[in-house]
Amino acid sequence: MHQKKLEDYRAKHLDEMTIAQMQEEMQAGNITSEDLVLMYKENISLRDKNIHAIIEINPDALQIAQALDFERQRKGARGPMHGIPIVVKDNMDTGDKMHTSAGSLALENHYAQKDAFLIEKLRKAGAVIIGKTNMTEWANFMSDKMTNGYSSRGGQVNNPYGAFDVGGSSSGSAAAVAANLAAIGVGTETSGSIINPAAQNSIVGLKPTVGMISRRGIIPLSHTQDTAGTLGRTVEDAVNAFSVLIGYDPEDPITRMSADFETYEWNVHLKKDGLKGVKLAVTPELFKEITDEQLELFEQAKKKLKECGAEIIEDVDLGSNQEDLGFAVLLHEFKADLNAYLAKTDPMNPIRTMDDVIAFNSEHSDKMLKFGQNLLEQANNLTGMLTEKEYVEALERNRFLAAEQGIDATLKEIGADAIILPQDFGCNVGAAAGFPSITVPYGFTGTSEPFGLTFYGIAFSEPRLIEYAFAFEQASKGRRKP
Repeated sequence: MHQKKLEDYRAKHLDEMTIAQMQEEMQAGNITSEDLVLMYKENISLRDKNIHAIIEINPDALQIAQALDFERQRKGARGPMHGIPIVVKDNMDTGDKMHTSAGSLALENHYAQKDAFLIEKLRKAGAVIIGKTNMTEWANFMSDKMTNGYSSRGGQVNNPYGAFDVGGSSSGSAAAVAANLAAIGVGTETSGSIINPAAQNSIVGLKPTVGMISRRGIIPLSHTQDTAGTLGRTVEDAVNAFSVLIGYDPEDPITRMSADFETYEWNVHLKKDGLKGVKLAVTPELFKEITDEQLELFEQAKKKLKECGAEIIEDVDLGSNQEDLGFAVLLHEFKADLNAYLAKTDPMNPIRTMDDVIAFNSEHSDKMLKFGQNLLEQANNLTGMLTEKEYVEALERNRFLAAEQGIDATLKEIGADAIILPQDFGCNVGAAAGFPSITVPYGFTGTSEPFGLTFYGIAFSEPRLIEYAFAFEQASKGRRKP
């Protein structure tokens, strides 16, 4: 950087700064939002050539930051996100100079006509969107052979910790936050796509209850399971970003359920003693394929939880497992939801249906079909009308097995407050139920692959999960930068 003072600050202070620390520094006049944007853009230019987390930079970011600095001087800060540089996943509509493509070259020229609801919320809170992040193409539902983090438009996202799985499909958002390319990342999850990359990149992933955050303006996979969420280096950061995304959107009816939380004071749940007297269930059936090393880390994490005052209830039978659920709901809803989204894009966009996506991919097979497109084809072979008996039965089965008979009934029966699992194991069950989860960094394997602990709860139990996650984070200090 040409400014020696700023370069020194970037080299000595920027990495691992929390949102609260950035606000203190801006309030004291030591740095500005413009400075933060410049420093993060420098980090991106130096580090992202090996990671490929950022798919596009917002050309207006610097001027947005300047305007927010001016506003801070005149009126004060809007809140905790004022002037904070963030990145968002490439499946979120931004009505600006950036594209929205879900990682696909089929949509590389697509500009959204307006902001997604959650993007509106971020801008209103004063966040500076400095770029969009690469992702597993079509939210990892193009091919079952595709590697996590790969897209035809952005290439392969690499894990900043080494030659490990980067996780999917919010891979770019997670890797960007882990490598200190932005303060916060916003991702989406249908089944593990926030929790998995968070665990793989030694960061916090907060996947909320379906209905907390509007999905309007997000390229969809499944309206039953899709939700946005936040990725941060600390629980507090993830919570601060999450809090500004919540709100009722008339165009996403389920968000009416979030009304009580729109003005909620979330930071009261950042309690260091948040695990005292808490009962946590362990469900081994959901992590049968765990490695010996991961199992040892999980056992160590349980000891730490006990030191924090939690009681561990071992060998709990959830009454269902991931194999019982399947992915018929996702297959059926993907076609219906994607076609509805594409039909409402700019009339100049030639890609109007899933048929068009598949045809484009076939026509440009050298670039598009490195891993094939069997999931797209399977989904497209269905009617997209959501009338099939198979779909209706799968939807009912998933909700019953995962929610009513599974997590809800089990926790009530044994008197437990939440479930704990290693990494993202068992994520399909919580996803099918539409329930929340939070992953917290705990440690690393002998080869330096990150390992995280995940807390699962019932619908709208985020306040309690945040208490457990924060207390565990403060006691374990499991994150380290790559």
